[in-house]
Amino acid sequence: MIRVVSAAWPVLGVRALTTCRVGGVSQGPYASLNLAMHVGDSARDVATNRAAAARACTLPADPLWLDQIHGRHVVDAGQPWAAPPRADGSFTTRRGAICAVLTADCLPVVLAARDASCVAVLHAGWRGLAAGILEAGVAALPVASSGLAAWLGPAIGAGDYEVGEEVRQAFGDRADAAFTPTRAGHYRADLYALARQRLRALGVTAIYGGGLNTFRDPDLYSYRQTPVCGRMATLAWIA
Repeated sequence: MIRVVSAAWPVLGVRALTTCRVGGVSQGPYASLNLAMHVGDSARDVATNRAAAARACTLPADPLWLDQIHGRHVVDAGQPWAAPPRADGSFTTRRGAICAVLTADCLPVVLAARDASCVAVLHAGWRGLAAGILEAGVAALPVASSGLAAWLGPAIGAGDYEVGEEVRQAFGDRADAAFTPTRAGHYRADLYALARQRLRALGVTAIYGGGLNTFRDPDLYSYRQTPVCGRMATLAWIA
């Protein structure tokens, strides 16, 4: 049976969820509900998994899959695309258009207007956060940031995410609280704390989620734990 982590937030009229790794047909390190075509898994198995996830989640359309590059580009999921656009986020104001990102430790962030008039899904690993993916996502939506709510999907927990000095420096001194020193030049980085800090600075104060750890949860994919692995999908749409 396919399992999902659903957003627990008060935004009625927007569905947001992250798929787990249970319930698909992929084998080996991709087992079992891998939804990514780019990781070396069988294309046939991925297609089967995507179809099964669409049925289980009662998706109203095919998601807009992205060619993710750890950047800050955000595209309109309500427009026709001949191929997956090179971007790390998408948004829509159109009912039924599905925004999607794929992750396996990076942080998926869903933004939605509290009146359900628009939604965005963003791929926020440390590079994307530092590059400004959250800022780009907020700017893409046609509502004031004070009218937005955010849901933080499953990501690697701070206790299992060691990074180097270059990562800490990428965020500047104002983010020091999100980094805990471990050894010379190395830190535990808290992606959830970094995202919350940036969202609040943008004026988004209604922030939900952020309590899962992909590295520790066997139902979730973790690139840090198993570098050859599948990917989960975070999907959101105006219902």
